Amino acid sequence: MVNRHQSNYVVALMALLVMSTLLAAAEQPSTFSSRTPRYRLQTSDVIEIQFKFTPEFTQTVTLQPDGFVPLQVAGEIKLQDLTLEEARAAIAAKYSGILHEPVIMLTLKEFNKPYIIVGGEVAKPGKLDLRGDVTLTDAVTMAGGFTPNAKQDQVLLFRRVNPETMEVKRINVKDILDKGQLREDIRLLPGDAIYASKSNMAKFDRFMSVSRLGFFFPLSFR
Repeated sequence: MVNRHQSNYVVALMALLVMSTLLAAAEQPSTFSSRTPRYRLQTSDVIEIQFKFTPEFTQTVTLQPDGFVPLQVAGEIKLQDLTLEEARAAIAAKYSGILHEPVIMLTLKEFNKPYIIVGGEVAKPGKLDLRGDVTLTDAVTMAGGFTPNAKQDQVLLFRRVNPETMEVKRINVKDILDKGQLREDIRLLPGDAIYASKSNMAKFDRFMSVSRLGFFFPLSFR
């Protein structure tokens, strides 16, 4: 028979395990706290590639629909989804067999306007220009507001972690609007996607492949 001291010990141990689990979950990194992600090159972007000591190699190029750009002498290289620094390093590596330690500078001349996507049960789903500070509820308003069928406590926010992966977070917009829980009204970043469901969402993975966005948003939105 378990005595009182043993019972108290078991309860304390269980409480400690629960607290450890909660702390571990809280310490997991989340891209939703990110505020200053670096811009990643997209198709139709125009960049100037300057060579400090060999200016004859300097050129201005446009990212083609497949993400590649043509380089003088060195051939083609894919720069889509790279930051400017990553692209600079990739170009330098491409020229390493042609030039000795090339010093390269990149300048972004033209770029696609930052945007967000709002889909699902909103009045005007689609791609929206992102201008200034816009929160999740701002984006819903810009999309014409929820439809009567929307489950306002079942709104999903998708944020790109890297070119292949998105992080997904369920947001209870009803509580934000009704209870003023402004901490959950996340400031949006370029490329964020919001999906308003019309039913309770089943369990989903916190991270998912970008290719699975097609289950939520038409290709024309992206």
